[in-house]
Amino acid sequence: MKDARMRGCPECGGPVEARFHYCPWCSAPQRRKLVEFFRPHEELEGDQGKALRVSRYFGSSEPERHIRFSVWNETGSAEAAVSLDEEEAQRLARFILVHGPPKASRPRLLETVRGLAGGRRRG
Repeated sequence: MKDARMRGCPECGGPVEARFHYCPWCSAPQRRKLVEFFRPHEELEGDQGKALRVSRYFGSSEPERHIRFSVWNETGSAEAAVSLDEEEAQRLARFILVHGPPKASRPRLLETVRGLAGGRRRG
């Protein structure tokens, strides 16, 4: 008889303890989904009390693998939701990264050396 804390891996059928997130035999993820909440912009009054919940679903088939975005209100209810397939989620990630804030410029070597030397020039 199987221990109640064990379950079969949906990918390979090997025994996996319930506390494991990945199968020790085939490395398949055991969690059906990962969930993360994101706070709203603190200076946008209309968004106060809301949150963005992003759920990434795992599965062996294409329809099972998707990312779901939902907007939650202050009572803990979802107001709206939409799911993206893997390809569209990657496109969203690229859009956010490419069009993000500009990277801080790195100081030039000469500026760094001058700063370390107290900013004095030798002449």
